[in-house]
Amino acid sequence: MGIPYVVVGRGQPPVSINFTAYGNESDPGPMPIPANAPIEGDPNPSGDQHVLVIDQNQCWIYELYLASPASAGAWNAGSAAVWDMLSNEQRPYSWTSADAAGLPIFPGLLRYDEVAAGSIRHAIRFTLQHTRAAFTPPASHWAANSTDPNAAPMGMRMRLKASFDISGFSQKNLVILQALKKYGIILADNGSSMYLSGAPDDRWDNSDLHNLSTLQASDFDVIQMNSVYTSANLPKGNPPQIASFTASPTSIAAGEALTLNWSVSGASYLIISPDVAAVRGSSLSVKPSETTTYTLYATGPFGRSQATATVTVR
Repeated sequence: MGIPYVVVGRGQPPVSINFTAYGNESDPGPMPIPANAPIEGDPNPSGDQHVLVIDQNQCWIYELYLASPASAGAWNAGSAAVWDMLSNEQRPYSWTSADAAGLPIFPGLLRYDEVAAGSIRHAIRFTLQHTRAAFTPPASHWAANSTDPNAAPMGMRMRLKASFDISGFSQKNLVILQALKKYGIILADNGSSMYLSGAPDDRWDNSDLHNLSTLQASDFDVIQMNSVYTSANLPKGNPPQIASFTASPTSIAAGEALTLNWSVSGASYLIISPDVAAVRGSSLSVKPSETTTYTLYATGPFGRSQATATVTVR
């Protein structure tokens, strides 16, 4: 099983996302989701129905929760998040993502190619059955009602004890266990207790992987958490400031290009809709085929701001 992903290139066109649940905490479209992107649970999607898309040229990750194809190439999603692979962005405090903890999913997945290469260089996503209504960064969201101080907050990290004997495991499982000792695991969602997440791959030996189920929570140390946030102490601050967002020129003939320019401070990442998707820098050339109002979304740790610019196509 596992959570699948697909890699796309520069030519993958962005499509609209229709939100069915948590649109107010989601990143707006468009997103370069292929019409045939694999859905978690295929061929009969069920459960969380995640869709993960890696833009290898622009270095963005696009992730959907409760995803299903819609008409005209669009997608439906309960929630969606965009992640900049070139920065360590902090999602707005209290916002979810495509994962309950407000974390990216793809970076925490076990992938067969990593194991085959002999090294996993990141923490691994895991779930617990009972969690607390709290989070510790880089998580930004919780999905529980419990205030039990002994329950784990989202984003909690654990590391396999250095003293844990791994000598009896297979070579491939040793690679995973070494990563558990060095990088540990990070709590990302509610689910089966101590369940590690991976990407599906026909090369996995599931019987061998099952030997890792002998690990218990008591075999791990909890890594010290600097801050744990609840509804009583959420960080406060100002959303990003958009000083300007303009089109130059504002009127063009069909087939002509124009430049969108912006000046923003305090943002972790930017999205332009429609037809563009996530962007970096301070300008972009576009060629609309009809009169279009572009919206710039600037998102940071304390929320989102937006501005519009309209272009007339004669």
